Amino acid sequence: MRFLFLPLIVITFLSSGQHTEVDFTADIKSDFELVNYGFSLSHLLDSLKLEKTDLKIVVSKSKYLLFVVKDNLIVKSYPVVFGFNAIDDKLREGDGATPEGIFKIRAMYPHRYWSKFIWFDYPNELSWVKHRKAKKQGAIPVNSSIGGEVGIHGVPIGSDYAIDQKQNWTLGCVSLKNKDIDEIYKFVFVGMEIEIFK
Repeated sequence: MRFLFLPLIVITFLSSGQHTEVDFTADIKSDFELVNYGFSLSHLLDSLKLEKTDLKIVVSKSKYLLFVVKDNLIVKSYPVVFGFNAIDDKLREGDGATPEGIFKIRAMYPHRYWSKFIWFDYPNELSWVKHRKAKKQGAIPVNSSIGGEVGIHGVPIGSDYAIDQKQNWTLGCVSLKNKDIDEIYKFVFVGMEIEIFK
């Protein structure tokens, strides 16, 4: 399932602290890049009078971007990287792919290597359907495990370059710079929706 913005209103903040609206009439595969990356998420939410419960996370694998959104409004976007197989949808443990679909956050916790970890509910029901279908079609070995423990996290200390250089280094998780995961972490909650697509 793809996340569409039709029409899409992006709020960009000016140095005066006021905002302007920019109207996009294409979906998220448009040519825009980082949105409001120079502004704190806290400031943006205050300015828009949004609560964290209004938000969801949308991830575009082809754009290497994570978006914090409210309905069709992009509040802020962040650069990200993925599993070492960044193209395919995750079908089994060890394939290095980042799963695609709609997920829910099941837990969040500090992580000793990657700053913070936002754990989502892969595998969910649709993940199991895709996994079984891939086995039936011979796309993966019949004894394959589906995997788990997939989430959104930071990078090892001093490794922000992996994000800047789009180095897909994880086993299937979404990875951000530590300052970015630290910022997002304050505004996520158990049950929050995460949508990931190509």
